Amino acid sequence: MSTSPDPSAPLNDRAHGSPLRGRGWLNTGGADLDLETLRGKIVLLDFWTFCCVNCLHVLDELRPLEEKWGEELVVIGVHSPKFEFEKDPEALAANIERYEVSHPVIDDPELTTWTEYGARAWPTLMVLDTHGRIAGNLSGEGHADNLDQLIERLVAEGEADGSLRRGPAPTVLAERTPQTLRFPSKLTPLPDGRLVVSDAGQHQLVVFEADGAAVDARIGTGRRGAADGDEETAQFAEPNGVLALPEEIAAEVGYDLLVADTANHLLRGVKVGQDRLLRSRTTTEVVTVAGSGAQWMQGDPVPRGEGDARGFALSTPWDLTWSHALNRAVIAMAGVHQLWTFDPVTGALLVLAGTTQEGLVDGPVVTSWWAQPSGIDELPDGRLVVADSETSAIRVVDLQTMQVSTLVGEGLFDFGHVDGPADIARFQHPLGVTALPDGRIAVADTYNGAIRLVDEHPATADSPAAPATVVTVATDLKEPSAAIVGPPLDGIGQLVVVESGAHRVTWVPVARAAERVIDQGAQRSERPVTEVGPGPLAVRVLFTPPPGHKLDDSLGPSTQVTVSTTPSAMILEGGGVDTALERTVVLDPAYTEGVLHVSARAASCDADPAVEFPACHMHQQDWGVPIRIVEGGPTELDLSLLA
Repeated sequence: MSTSPDPSAPLNDRAHGSPLRGRGWLNTGGADLDLETLRGKIVLLDFWTFCCVNCLHVLDELRPLEEKWGEELVVIGVHSPKFEFEKDPEALAANIERYEVSHPVIDDPELTTWTEYGARAWPTLMVLDTHGRIAGNLSGEGHADNLDQLIERLVAEGEADGSLRRGPAPTVLAERTPQTLRFPSKLTPLPDGRLVVSDAGQHQLVVFEADGAAVDARIGTGRRGAADGDEETAQFAEPNGVLALPEEIAAEVGYDLLVADTANHLLRGVKVGQDRLLRSRTTTEVVTVAGSGAQWMQGDPVPRGEGDARGFALSTPWDLTWSHALNRAVIAMAGVHQLWTFDPVTGALLVLAGTTQEGLVDGPVVTSWWAQPSGIDELPDGRLVVADSETSAIRVVDLQTMQVSTLVGEGLFDFGHVDGPADIARFQHPLGVTALPDGRIAVADTYNGAIRLVDEHPATADSPAAPATVVTVATDLKEPSAAIVGPPLDGIGQLVVVESGAHRVTWVPVARAAERVIDQGAQRSERPVTEVGPGPLAVRVLFTPPPGHKLDDSLGPSTQVTVSTTPSAMILEGGGVDTALERTVVLDPAYTEGVLHVSARAASCDADPAVEFPACHMHQQDWGVPIRIVEGGPTELDLSLLA
C-alpha cells in the first residue's frame, strides 16, 4: 500500500486506509466495524500483540488521549500476534481483559490487516483522518504528545470541511466483578508461612494463610493508582514481582516486601500487618522506595548507585529476587531489557546488565542484550537465572565473572515446545524461573502452559560438563507465570505455581515419574517476508521531527541506527552502529533468506530559539524484518520511525 502520511500534504494526496479484515471483533458487543461506518471520526489503528511490553506501554499512553478526545477519536487495536499462543481467540479475549483494553480490537491472526498497512514492528500506529485517509504513521512508543498534536490538527480539518462527526466510540465492555484473584502474576512466602500473591488484574496484593486458600488480607483498593498508605487506601497498577526481604534487612528498613509495581514504574515497600497474641493487629503500610513514576525513556539519567532512588524513572519492573552475593535485590526491568539492582538499606539503584538493546547477546554484563526479562531467581551457587521472555530463553548471570550465558534459547523469533538437549530445546515466552533444591531450574513456560525443568549437568569429579537438558513435568496449565518451592507431599517435591490464566494458585508435583520428553516442533514467528534484490540495499529510517521540534546536534549526534542480520554472516557491509538514518547494506548472496534487524533512535528538541533550555525527546524503535533475496527485487527498504 502506498501512503503519503504527511498531514500537511494536500488532502487529496493522502492514501485511503485499507479495509479492516480479521477473524472477528472484540469489545464491540459482537458488531463488526469498518472504515465506512467510522467515517467522520479520527481513527487510530494500534498494531499490537499482548506479549510485547512496548505495546503495553502504548496502551497506557493512549488512555489519556482516549479520554481527552472521547468524542472525536476511535482507537482500534489490531492484534497481530507474534507467538503461536497469541493466535488463540480465548487467550486474546483474556488478555484484553487482563490489560483493561477499553477500545474495539480486531483479531488479525493471519496478519492480514498488518500486511495491508505495511506494518513492520510492534507497536505501529496509523492515524486516519475523518475521510479514512492515512495522515500519520509512527513506530514504537513515546509518541503521546505527537499524537495529541496530530489529532488536534485533524479535528480542526474535520471541523473546517464539515466532515467531523462527534459522539462516543462504538465500544461495548463486559462488566468486571471482584473475585479472589484475577490474573495473578508472582508470589512469595512470608517468614510466618503466609503467602503473598500479586493480584495484577485487580491492582492488589493478596495475603493468604499458610494453607494458600484462606485470604488473610488484601492490600490496596483494587483501583489502578499509585497512592501510598495502609491496606485500604494504598493503590497499585498491575503489580507483578513480590519479594520477601531477608528478615534482618526487613527489620532495618521497616518493611517486609519489595513489590515491582509494574505499570506504575515503581518499587514499593510493604510492611505487612499481622495478628498478635492478646493485642491488636499491626497496621499494613505501603511506601514508594524507588521510581519517580515516570517511564524511563532513552536520554533519561541512568542510575549509578547514587542519588535518591525515587528521583529516577524506571520502566516496567516485572520480577525481583534477592542476591546474597550482592546483598541487594535484583530487578528484571522488562521495559528496557535490563537487570537493575536496588539496595533497600542505602536506597541505591544501579544497572547490572543490558544495554537497552533488545535481543540475545551473551558475554560481559555491560554489553549483553536482553529481551523483556520477566522472571528471575538466585541459584544455590549465587548465580542469577533469568527468564528472558521475548527470546524464549533461559539465561544465567555469573556474578563472579560478570558474564552472561544462555542455557536454552535462540533469539527473538524462535520458540516452540521441544524437550531434550539445549541446542534443540525450545520454550514459548516463559515468565518465571525457580531454583530447585537439587540444583535444577523449574521454568514457568507460560505460552506453552507447562512447567519444564532445566538440568545444567556441570562437571563433576567423575564426569566432564555436558550440555543442559530440558524435560516437561506438567502441561495443560493456563499461563503459568511463577512458582516457589512448597513443602513435600508424601515425599514428593511440590511447586506452588501461579496459574495466571486460571486466576488461581496451583500445586504441581515435581516427581521423576512425571517427567516427559515432548516435541511439538520448533517454530518461528510468522510475519510477511519482504523481498529485496541481490544488490546493495538502501535501508532508510524515516523520521520527521514533530511540529515545533528539530533535530539538535548541539550536544552530539541526535540519531543512531544499528543494523545487523540473522544469521549474522548474512551481512557483508553496512552493519553496526552509525548516526546516519540511511545505510547501504550489502548482503551475502549465499543466503537467500534471513532477518534484517534495525534499531533506530532519534532525538528531537524544541525549535523555539527563545527557549533557553529546550525540551528534548528520544524516539526509538527496533525492527526485525524477514527478508528474501530475489532477482529483480527492490533495492530500497523504508522503515517509518515518525512520518
